[in-house]
Amino acid sequence: MKRPLHINRARRLRQGIIFWVFRSAALLNGAALLLVVYFLVSRGWRALTWTFLTQAPSNSMTEGGILPCIVGTLCLSAGALLVALPIGVASAVYLHEYATAGRLIRLIRLGVNNLAGVPSVVFGLFGLAFFVVYLKMGVSILAGALTLGAMSLPVVIGAAEEALRAVPETYREASLGLGATKWQTTYRVVLPAALPGILTGGILALSRAAGETAPIMFTAAVFFTPTLPHSIFDEVMALPYHIYVLATAGTKIEATRHLQYGTALVLIALVLGLNLAAILYRARLEKKR
Repeated sequence: MKRPLHINRARRLRQGIIFWVFRSAALLNGAALLLVVYFLVSRGWRALTWTFLTQAPSNSMTEGGILPCIVGTLCLSAGALLVALPIGVASAVYLHEYATAGRLIRLIRLGVNNLAGVPSVVFGLFGLAFFVVYLKMGVSILAGALTLGAMSLPVVIGAAEEALRAVPETYREASLGLGATKWQTTYRVVLPAALPGILTGGILALSRAAGETAPIMFTAAVFFTPTLPHSIFDEVMALPYHIYVLATAGTKIEATRHLQYGTALVLIALVLGLNLAAILYRARLEKKR
């Protein structure tokens, strides 16, 4: 039966309004990002020199550069990813591929979802109490990476589970039908098919770890150190904490304002660069499928 013309017009009108709302939301997010980048570039571009990127801070951090901060941020981010990705993927594989639905699994998923909403400062206090004090790691890259890894776990687990859920069930049935074991099916069929989605979770975790201040100010970052780290037990400077120090506890806060914006600009560029590299690698994997 053909619908009346006025009903079709009403449906098209509602659809147009909804699409307009979605487009407006996307444009608003894009405009906000451009506004933030413009704000940082306009106030921090004159700080971006070769000296700023390749030397340590000097003269009470009012001169020099941020090389120790860049190296420290890279070390902490890479360490957090090395901790969170294997544990998160293994947890997601167990929850989705092996665990039997029941009260315990529901409680585990509830705990993971709740951890995703815990403020980062709570993870920082946990890292201080457990890794720094109880395990006697001290303020170090290892303690900071473990804290950031624990904070990133819910993101990785959630993304990995969604990626595993998106793999068609026929893949598993075909592999098992050919005589493969459950583990062989998971390792050789399911995980390769879900790898692009798993990398998406890794990208999100890496971005969050690189920009956090509260967890590392208790576990890894220090006010000033002129040398680069030599081991995972060394303390480091980090870009987010350096921005916080310059803006709140520096000796000449107004005089170093351009350094603050320049450091923030470098942090954004670093995060975008790491994300871009991971996205390109993910796209390359998707082409091979």
